Amino acid sequence: MYKIVKTHEDKKDLNGNNGGRKMELLFDTANIEDIKKYMECYPITGVTSNPSILKSEGKIEFFSHLRKIREIIGMEKTLHVQVIAEDAEGILAEAEAILKNVDEKVFIKVPTTEQGLKAMMILKSKGIGVTATAIYTKIQGFAAIMAGADFIAPYCNRMANLDVDFEETITAFRKMIDENNSKCKILAASFKNIAQVNKSFLAGAHTATIQPTLMHDTFQMAAVTKAVADFKKDWESVHGEVLITDLVK
Repeated sequence: MYKIVKTHEDKKDLNGNNGGRKMELLFDTANIEDIKKYMECYPITGVTSNPSILKSEGKIEFFSHLRKIREIIGMEKTLHVQVIAEDAEGILAEAEAILKNVDEKVFIKVPTTEQGLKAMMILKSKGIGVTATAIYTKIQGFAAIMAGADFIAPYCNRMANLDVDFEETITAFRKMIDENNSKCKILAASFKNIAQVNKSFLAGAHTATIQPTLMHDTFQMAAVTKAVADFKKDWESVHGEVLITDLVK
């Protein structure tokens, strides 16, 4: 049988919420080098992973890899790790293993199924951080909010592929959260492009988790790099290859 020890003292602090609702950005990756490289460039507040993301890293040592990610991002940022069990008892056992072998501040990602909801309520009764994932419908999100999840993760691109309006769904989630004074945050996920990320934020998502390479590609778009090159060219047409720091006397 599983045994879960209470790990959080104050439920209001589980998702880093200090009373505000600032916009947040997470990296959706388990790639150590990408996390190291891009967290210096972007104001991320955490890292999410799932079995599919971990698969892309090859046959890694699961717990040590996650501990390495924690070492890189620090304890002040959120780390979200997904279970693979499908029944509530299995989910709880895996949650215990993750908390014991990574750290007690990990948010347990639980698919929003019947058994998942059962496990969420038990985890929350123990003060454990929960991220409700694999959300495609309003009722899944509503149920997860009522179950006490700290984050709910709608799968935006996958919803769009199923002809589900993810923007309208996120807006409904935000309305439910605000009207019920819930501490839950909408963690928008599953993006094909930056336009979907922008739409998610504008629809009311508190935060979004994005592959760092998607962010990198966006900021490397031709229009941006050309503008930077043009500014440099205009400067050099007057000052030559002189830096601003070279002008200090």
